[in-house]
This record gives sequence, C-alpha cells and structure tokens, in this order.
Amino acid sequence: MLKPMIFRRANELGEEPLSLSNRFCEEYLVDMADLQCLLPTHQPRVSDHMEQIKDMISQIINNDCAYLIDGDVFFSVDKSPNYGQLSGQKLEDHRAGERVAVDSRKRNPADFALWKAAKPGELSWDSPWGPGRPGWHIECSAMSAHYLSFQFDIHGGGIDLIFPHHENEIAQTCAACQESRVSYWMHNGHVTNNNEKMSKSLGNFFTIRQITQRYHPLALRHFLISAHYRSPLNYTVSQLDSASDAVYYIYQTLQDCEDALSPFQGGRLKEVPEQKDKTVRITSAARECISNLRSEFQTKMSDDLNTAQILTVAFQEALKFINTSLNMLKKKQQKQQQLSMIESLIAVEKEVKEVLNILGLLPSSTYLEVLEQLKDKALKRAGMVENDVLHLIEERTLARKNKDFSKSDQIRADLTVKGIALMDVGDGTIWRPCVPVEQEHNALPVEQTASTTG
Repeated sequence: MLKPMIFRRANELGEEPLSLSNRFCEEYLVDMADLQCLLPTHQPRVSDHMEQIKDMISQIINNDCAYLIDGDVFFSVDKSPNYGQLSGQKLEDHRAGERVAVDSRKRNPADFALWKAAKPGELSWDSPWGPGRPGWHIECSAMSAHYLSFQFDIHGGGIDLIFPHHENEIAQTCAACQESRVSYWMHNGHVTNNNEKMSKSLGNFFTIRQITQRYHPLALRHFLISAHYRSPLNYTVSQLDSASDAVYYIYQTLQDCEDALSPFQGGRLKEVPEQKDKTVRITSAARECISNLRSEFQTKMSDDLNTAQILTVAFQEALKFINTSLNMLKKKQQKQQQLSMIESLIAVEKEVKEVLNILGLLPSSTYLEVLEQLKDKALKRAGMVENDVLHLIEERTLARKNKDFSKSDQIRADLTVKGIALMDVGDGTIWRPCVPVEQEHNALPVEQTASTTG
C-alpha cells in the first residue's frame, strides 16, 4: 500500500518511497520465513499494478459512482445502498472527520479518494485525471480482482481495518462489478503489551526480531496460535516463557520417540522372524488417542479456526500416550506385545506430526537442533552460558555427596528462578529450559531504535 506514512518516512530518511517500501517488504519476508509462514502464491505491489487500479477507477466512474474534483477522484458513498454492511456503521451516523479527512469539496463527508492529485515533490503516475497516486482503498480492490477475480473466499486483515478500509473496499469493488463477493472476512485482534496497546509513543513497541533474539521463532509461533485470531493478543514475558516450555516438551517427546523407534523398521523388530499374520494391531488406547486427536482437530478448526483449543486436551493426551508408551517399551514384554506397542507409537506419532505440520509447528530442521536452539535461548535469557550451568551442576553434585542438601536445594532453586531446570537421571544430572518460577518484571524488552517498521 502507498500509504501517507510511507511518503512521510521516506522524506524523513531522504529515501525514495518505493525503495523504502521494497526494503521493508524484504525484511518482512525474512521474519515470516523465521516463523515458518508459507510464502503466498503472489506478492503483488501497488507500483506494479497501476494499470489495473486506473482501469477499476474508470469502471467506477463509468458506473456513475465517483466524481472528479481538481484532479482528485472521489467515491460517492451515497451510490452504495449497502454501505455499512460489514461494520454496521450507518451513513447518517457518520461524523465528519472521524477516520476520514475533512474536505469541504466532498458531496458527503464519508466520500473517499480513489485517486489523489499529485503534490509537489511527491511520487506520482500519469492518469486520465492528471498525475497523482491511488487512494488507500482502491489498491486492494484492484489487485484482489486481478489475482482472485471479483469473487473469492477469504479476505483477512486487522480488526481496525473493518472501518473504513474494508467497508470502502466492498463499496468500490461492488461499484466496479455488482457480482463482487467475499465469502468470509477474517479479522485478527489487536496486539497488546501487558494489556496496553502497543505504540511507539508509549515506548512499548517491539519487533519480531527483538523477540526472536530471546525466544525461538517456533515458540513465538506457538504463542501466536495459542489465542484465537480474533482475540486481542497480549504479549508478556511469562506467556512467551510458557510457549517456549511447551514447544520444548513437544520436540523432546518426539525426539525421545524417534530414538526409541530407530532400532525398528516399519514397526517390526529387525531380529523377529517373519510372522504368519502380517498385521500387527495397534492398541485400543492408541486408537482412542488418534480418534480423539482427529475429532478435536476437525471440530476446533471448523469453529472459526479455533487454534487456541487444538493444542490442549487431545493433543496433550497424545503426547502423554507417547511418553507412557516409551516408558513401557523399556520393560520386558513378549515380542507380539512389543510389536503392538511399537506400531501404536508410530501411529500416534504420525498423527501428532500431522497436526504440527498443519499448524506450521513441525520444525524444518531436526528436533535435536531445535532443542539445542531452545536451550541456547534459555541461557541467553538467564544471562548464562552452558559452562556456568555445568559448573553449578558439579557444585550441586558435590554438595549432595557431602550431604549438604540445603546448598544442593538452593542451587536448584536459583537456577529455576532463571528458567533452568535440573533433573537427576541415574547417577548424573541434566538440565533443560523451564518457566522461571518467579518474575520481577513482566514486560518485554523494548529497543525502540531497532524498529524496522518505520
């Protein structure tokens, strides 16, 4: 979009508006790749679609739904009988100047610009109405119609765009083509920081990259889908810590499962002779687990993409089933019983991975690599390096050997406060990230100078 803020920011930086816009687009794509977002089929830019924009404006003018004044082209909302159908706003209730610039030349205060006449020193394009640039709303309608036609399924955007942007999109697109229709409008909630709206003026603004310096991108993605997309999204350190802990548990479970199943091929023990019955049935518990996971996933995704509920009950039960089965697999069992358990593990693991894949939470690298990255991020948040933790583990081991349990407990407690959990395994001790048991500050680190949004 060629919004006024782009021109203002470009002027402040002494940079060409299109150069600034392209730079931000490239930075945005880097962030999206980190979050494992799929690339769109098309990535249209306004500057590449001026002909389509001008053609749509001409259609609207020819349909007597727009008028010209001094090189500007305004859409006449009075020619849109269903104006307000999306937002519920009525024209008679519209107050001049609210979200719409006051211009005494307009026939109705709610009329909006389709084309703006060029101003001195401002980027402009030639048009039948004189040099200028597109209005804010027409760009989206023209590019949507070009790539998706005048009828398509889903239109997304922030909740703050319902009015006037999306309302105006509907009006102008229907004026260009009466058969225009969007089946579903999906509006995401505002982003808040500790229940306050994020803004540069409040000094609580931060970027994706500032978060991923301290938290793994997959932890951030998990957090983003743990709330319904229409709900306000409240960023806090404690919630990001919880998301990081959740993905660590998921990937550790899957890594343990891979390790346990690696000696087997196709769910059958290598050393087991050929069975007469080729079919090894999975356990009833595994079947129930899979059925519940599929059912819950289908139900919640059909409920307005309610991702907030997908990683809860049935998904957690599936992870619990895997961990319980892994423990049982270590015990002595008859071969047929062991085969059934292996087949069950493979089946449940497959379902879990399918859910993660659809949600974009299946790592592109190995689980081990992601687990190490999660540990590195935890150390960074704790202000430590791994040798610090290993030294404290040695200190604690010595304290336990000397029966100084007070010191041993204190070392464990101090590390837990920093988000490092110690676990005694056999004769040794290992560590993993955890949710810090207490937090003195619950606000995200803010580095305003690192902003990449202009």
